[in-house]
Amino acid sequence: MTPLERRSSFSLASIFALRMLGLFLVLPVFALEARKYPGGDDPALVGLAMGMYGLTQAFLQLPLGMASDRFGRKRIIVLGLLVFAAGSLLAALADSLTGLLVGRALQGAGAVSAAVTALLADQTRDVVRTKAMALVGGSIGLMFAVALVVAPLLVARVGLSGLFTLTCALALLGAAVVVWWVPAEPVQHQNTQRGRTADVFKNTDLMRLNLGVFVLHTVQMAMWMAVPALLVQAGLGKDLHWQVYLPAVLVSFIFMGALFSLERRGHLRGALLLSIGLVLLVQLGLYGVSSAAASGPAPGIWTLGLLLFVFFCGFNALEASQPSLVSRMAPASLRGAALGVYNTLQSLGLFAGGALGGALLKWGGGPGLFTTTAVLTALWLVVTWPLQSVGRAPH
Repeated sequence: MTPLERRSSFSLASIFALRMLGLFLVLPVFALEARKYPGGDDPALVGLAMGMYGLTQAFLQLPLGMASDRFGRKRIIVLGLLVFAAGSLLAALADSLTGLLVGRALQGAGAVSAAVTALLADQTRDVVRTKAMALVGGSIGLMFAVALVVAPLLVARVGLSGLFTLTCALALLGAAVVVWWVPAEPVQHQNTQRGRTADVFKNTDLMRLNLGVFVLHTVQMAMWMAVPALLVQAGLGKDLHWQVYLPAVLVSFIFMGALFSLERRGHLRGALLLSIGLVLLVQLGLYGVSSAAASGPAPGIWTLGLLLFVFFCGFNALEASQPSLVSRMAPASLRGAALGVYNTLQSLGLFAGGALGGALLKWGGGPGLFTTTAVLTALWLVVTWPLQSVGRAPH
């Protein structure tokens, strides 16, 4: 990477990290803490308040991605972060579950993932773009692990409202990063003729990648409806789950070196298919573990830790390679729109995974859930197999 590419990659990855840390801090404790608010005795309303962020974000990813093509990336990113901060502050001041729901909806309206990813693509060459995207994906995975460790400690001291206040501060810090650290947008982007958004939906390979991110995040969210219970069955208390998550996430980063090696040799498609295969193997493994746990001995912590390590290897590689491929396949005039569609499907996957995972767990238990996630992943692998190979990017 050039010095400018390193600055762009680290600064934009830090924006993702600050924003996602605020979100992840709330997730492990929201369901329990929301019960203390008026209206919190309604589980359906609690679930709606928790998932509302993903729903409003899904609706606005594409419009804001298109707006970044027209008005500039940095303006849209700052605007989105300010909206996200306002939603966080509204949730912090809420005195009822309805107030929390409105605050979460406003948080989701600050949907800047597409604009941030598009700006990163604008400021990096093809040959290093997957590495840049990996920094973003790695920062998200690391923030998830950190949140699992510190969220219970923080909520005990400052409550849910305090966590939302912290989330507001992190969003404002992210806006400051955009203004003072992120490099200026390329001049050529400002003079690029805009393409037609309909062209995104006509590109078969882009739609394969969009389906892929939807399945990936559906499977991820559905998994976490059952994995914590399996860890408890294995004898690990809820407050100690980070002892499995954190090492699995950190060690999985080593796998990213293999991904970069495959990319340098022009085998990014192969790396993508391999990563999907790893996710499929994990779903099959979790099906076996949950089936055995339903009728026999408790699952082993080492077995679950190994499966989670393999999952994060595949997940982190996919989080880096898929948006990199989208940015390469989409013309510069449609990059924001293409990544907007991609991030819309990602958000819908998060929403669908939570809803589907809960229903499947109620209907068929762990085995039923992991059978479904395995089938979804297998279908994803079949659909993605014809993806056109992306050659080695020129330096």
